[in-house]
Amino acid sequence: MLNTLLVEDDRDLALSVIDHLELEQISCDYAANGIEGAALLTQYRYDVIILDLNMPGMDGLTLCQRLREQGDTTPVLMLTARDTLAQKVEGFHAGTDDYMIKPFEIEELIVRLQALARRRSGQVARLDAGPLSLNLNQRSASLHGEPVRLTPTGFRILEVLLRASPDPVSQLELSRKVWGDDIVDSNKLRVHIHNLRKVLGSAEMLLQTVPGYGFCIQSCV
Repeated sequence: MLNTLLVEDDRDLALSVIDHLELEQISCDYAANGIEGAALLTQYRYDVIILDLNMPGMDGLTLCQRLREQGDTTPVLMLTARDTLAQKVEGFHAGTDDYMIKPFEIEELIVRLQALARRRSGQVARLDAGPLSLNLNQRSASLHGEPVRLTPTGFRILEVLLRASPDPVSQLELSRKVWGDDIVDSNKLRVHIHNLRKVLGSAEMLLQTVPGYGFCIQSCV
């Protein structure tokens, strides 16, 4: 079942959306403003987040931007009554994945939610796990606040694992995302993993092996 979070201050609209989503076997938690939404997001994981743009307390743009800065890649669909290009650009810069203008057709909302759930957002600027941080814009890494040198391949491996965290990534999937469709010897991946553990030093346990499957970051086994 698809799990969604709706953050919308128009209660009547929210209840209508929730009723229609449940008919499509899509579960939906509800928050009346950005502050309540942020609280729920610290407790639960969702496949898609639906954010109203204008809300009291914390608006949708602010909440979306905070999520991306924290490394949360959950797809975001923004709802807004404003359809100007400037507003859309501002939303995409904040990290939203899609836009719908009010009023909207519920059938289109459902289709867009299902499409977003099939992919993960790639718009975060930073990925973190404990003392490890990757800056995706600068393609740089730091450990305990100090810069560390990674090879381009090592950086890509950590990026893939951090995007999936806390879920593990199979060796096959990891190889495909790092090297594409090129046939890669499994030993090549193991060598890069070994080198990454040496770079991580005392934080090497962040990078864990899932026996018989693949690898993950930190507490996903």
